[in-house]
Amino acid sequence: MLVEAQAGNRLTTAAAKGDLTELKTLLRGKEVHPDTANEFGKTALQVMMFGNCSVARELLKHGASANVQDGLGISPAHDAARTGFVDTLRVLVEYGASVNTADSFGSLPVHIAVSEGHVEVVRFLAPRSDLRQTDKRGESPLDRARASNHSGIVEILERQLESDQNSSQQ
Repeated sequence: MLVEAQAGNRLTTAAAKGDLTELKTLLRGKEVHPDTANEFGKTALQVMMFGNCSVARELLKHGASANVQDGLGISPAHDAARTGFVDTLRVLVEYGASVNTADSFGSLPVHIAVSEGHVEVVRFLAPRSDLRQTDKRGESPLDRARASNHSGIVEILERQLESDQNSSQQ
């Protein structure tokens, strides 16, 4: 077993680079737990190359927490929403990531995706998210979309809110 700090650094470096071979070597050899933090207090899932679903899946398969948050309450789901990697977000959700946990600013991942203009991420998150949740500024995801003039995103959110309302009335 590697010294914990060393192991955390090796694992997070492999995840950040998208080095699946090194990642598998460390995890399968049980040299390090997937939630071991590096010298900066970040886990591999928090620093991984978000466009690489294989890295996320490997970490989660070996027991990484899909809901780990940093000091600002930012989770991997928030990061995937910010960067626009819907496939990575799908993997995170498949392994239990909550899309309804707010960061320290009160933002859900859908708030972040709206702000960044990631239409496909919003389309994925909308039916899974509490679209009535407001952030610390009092803005819902729909408020943010309207303020940013994201007409396609406004349409997705309005349709989902209408569907949610119809479902609750039945």
